[in-house]
Amino acid sequence: MLPEVAAQRRALADLLDDLHAREWAVRSLCAAWTVHEVLAHLTLSTRQSTAATLLRVLRAGGSFERADARWAQERAAAFPPAALVAQLRETADADRRLGLSSPWDPLVDVLVHAQDVVRPLGRALPTPPDLAVAGLRHVWSNVFYGRPERRFRGLRLVATDGDWDAGEGPEVRGAAGELLLLATGRPRSAVDVSGPGAPRVTDRLGP
Repeated sequence: MLPEVAAQRRALADLLDDLHAREWAVRSLCAAWTVHEVLAHLTLSTRQSTAATLLRVLRAGGSFERADARWAQERAAAFPPAALVAQLRETADADRRLGLSSPWDPLVDVLVHAQDVVRPLGRALPTPPDLAVAGLRHVWSNVFYGRPERRFRGLRLVATDGDWDAGEGPEVRGAAGELLLLATGRPRSAVDVSGPGAPRVTDRLGP
């Protein structure tokens, strides 16, 4: 496992220790989940087996997204937030991941879902630019992430704090962490980007 994954998991667990009871029910940037359910999902990544995941996908009509959403919701119903925070911290160093997945997937998972949680709460957990750049390089042409290079065809995305750019067309500029959120489908309203191409991002992602 990439050592940075463990550090990011612990940083998120430390932040979540301070949440108030009402904050756990807030809707996250990941539309299907509350803050509580996002945390439940993050604890699953070090516990679910490939076989169990495939079985759930079959039961969900072949939809990985639907199976993943339900599993996180069930886990959130089974464990209170404090228990899930403890689980996230306890398995921060765990190297377990789904078969056929990349070592970069757990990094993208924790970086993006951390922002799914903190932004609707008005809290902050900075995304290290070098890690965000690594995440962008991994997801940009990746089918599992919906091939962002196709979604943003006709635009050039440029990281302002790291060595990454991609695409051709009017520029969309922002910190690498902001561009990673765009690449993974987060709403335009939650992301801080600028440039002549920025208004067109809404057409690709919605407001």
